[in-house]
Amino acid sequence: MSVSSTPINRPIKSGWWNSRTFRRFVRHRLAALGVVMVILLTLVCVIGPYLLPYNDLYIDLRARFSPPLTGYHFLGTDPLGRDIAARLLMAGRISMLVGFAAMILSTMIGATIGVVAGYYGGRIGTVLMRFVDAVLSFPSIFLLLALAAFIKPSPIMITVIIAITSWMEVARIVEAEVRSLRERDFIMAARMLGLSNRWIMFRELLPNAMGPIIVAATLTVARAILLEAYVSFLGYGIQPPLPSWGNMLNGAQQYLQSAPWLAIIPGVAITLAVTSFNFIGDGLRDALDARSDLN
Repeated sequence: MSVSSTPINRPIKSGWWNSRTFRRFVRHRLAALGVVMVILLTLVCVIGPYLLPYNDLYIDLRARFSPPLTGYHFLGTDPLGRDIAARLLMAGRISMLVGFAAMILSTMIGATIGVVAGYYGGRIGTVLMRFVDAVLSFPSIFLLLALAAFIKPSPIMITVIIAITSWMEVARIVEAEVRSLRERDFIMAARMLGLSNRWIMFRELLPNAMGPIIVAATLTVARAILLEAYVSFLGYGIQPPLPSWGNMLNGAQQYLQSAPWLAIIPGVAITLAVTSFNFIGDGLRDALDARSDLN
């Protein structure tokens, strides 16, 4: 009895890791580098403070202005003798947490306004989008500073302020995407089945517009980190002794010549974080575009 040489049919592999979009994203070298850098920054900021001999509030007056790689302070100390490495990692926790939280909140606001405007159109859509245009007409940084000047600064309030000045781009992206989807066959079928408008907007249209939303959300994290640093640098953001990358730069500006590492170290951290998220956003945009070729 001969055994058939026909190969056994194996089930086709499925999953996001086998999708064409994921393969295109992985082949985007800068995006892959961005993911690695974000993971490393997150792990270092979460775990790093527990591995250091000093915390971010410990003051060693005898070691004031110690340069990097001297003694136990491998990144040096600030004018009060506080360990820069400890403060940098604690500041990273706050700055990145503000960035992620502001991204989530602004994406929720923008996606909600965008899907309502795109689905209903007409007067409702016109009013909502003209409101978006009106808010966009104000320079976001001046709007952010104006709000921060009248509100007691704290991580939560800074997150809210950044979110309410960063949702407009998401709203425009979602509105345009929903407007192109609302006449598709699957939406017509949902209407014929008697599904509610809320169901159609948030269970049918919004999931099909997730690609551009994900790209915009990733870039919003980078923008939120920059905005937090900018506002804190000007003295309206996170207040000492609570560290953030922005207020570390604020405290370093008068020592640029005598102790330049006080500004260079948090500046490098901001640059790495923002650049990494921008790389990820660029990679996602190319990966979600079926016409892109990342050979």
